[in-house]
Amino acid sequence: MGEQPIFSARAHIFQIDPATKRNWIPASKHALTVSYFYDATRSVYRIISVGGTKAIINSTITPNMTFTKTSQKFGQWADSRANTVYGLGFASEQHLSQFAEKFQEVKEAARLAREKSQDKTELTSPALSLTSPQILPSPIISSNGPGDDKFFRSQSADIEMTTERERIKKMLSEGSVCEVQWEAEFFTLQENNNKLVAALHEANANVEQWKKQLATYQEETQALRLRVSELEAQRGPSDFPIVVKGEATPALEELEQLVKAKDEELQQLKSQKGSHWEAGSECDETHQKVQDLERRNHDLERRLTLAERSLSETLSERERMHQEVAKVAEIMDMKIFELGELRQDLAKLVESN
Repeated sequence: MGEQPIFSARAHIFQIDPATKRNWIPASKHALTVSYFYDATRSVYRIISVGGTKAIINSTITPNMTFTKTSQKFGQWADSRANTVYGLGFASEQHLSQFAEKFQEVKEAARLAREKSQDKTELTSPALSLTSPQILPSPIISSNGPGDDKFFRSQSADIEMTTERERIKKMLSEGSVCEVQWEAEFFTLQENNNKLVAALHEANANVEQWKKQLATYQEETQALRLRVSELEAQRGPSDFPIVVKGEATPALEELEQLVKAKDEELQQLKSQKGSHWEAGSECDETHQKVQDLERRNHDLERRLTLAERSLSETLSERERMHQEVAKVAEIMDMKIFELGELRQDLAKLVESN
């Protein structure tokens, strides 16, 4: 009841997992008020936070405690009396810095208060030595636990306990800092691994697609090669007569004559359609015939175009073949001429011998 608040801040409270000493356990669902208090009756400083009717934090500050910033918005300290490590997550880096500075001030004040208490104990020790010449035990000092239960221990035991607390606190602090760093590195590696796995899956999918396209292209190439082989096998000197450019084949002439005949028939039907328009049924029949003839005419024209294109390609191919044959014949003539010269030279050598 005699304690007065010195500084307050709102933060999310965590406690170290007592089983693993590695993971954080949330002590509250929402941010709570965490305050520094000074107990004038006991001359001690405390950090207290209450959630409802429960005291979540009741930590007495000693000169050996250290508040460590593990990230921009998170800090922690070890309380050996409560045998735990408290962690606070603040809303901003400024709030964390203010809390850490106040922690350092309160820790210094606790150190001064302990020194004053030790000075008072040393002043009372000579009076005790006058009453008995026996060897005195070590001076006795008192301390308060978390539940305000008082117990006594010797100063040497207190020094050993303080050293042990420092060692445990340092181990927990270093372990927590390393744990936070390891967790951050683990999350970074995990994110990079996920990106690499996604890229690998995409690359595998692209490879499968490329394999399918390659197989399709290979099949098409093989089919074209087979088609070319068949055409080359079917084509021969006797199958295709030599056609002079501009000369029409019998099939092409027949198609042209058929187109002309159909054009004449179409003109006749159109003229008959104009003269016999009064007869309804005959007109419809004639109209239908005209449409059929037009379709057939278009079909014949398309066939004629294809035939002309094929003829042109055939003529081009024939010309190319003739050129190649002429080149081969010219080369053969040259070889024959060279062979004749060689024979003459050989005959001269025979005669001279």
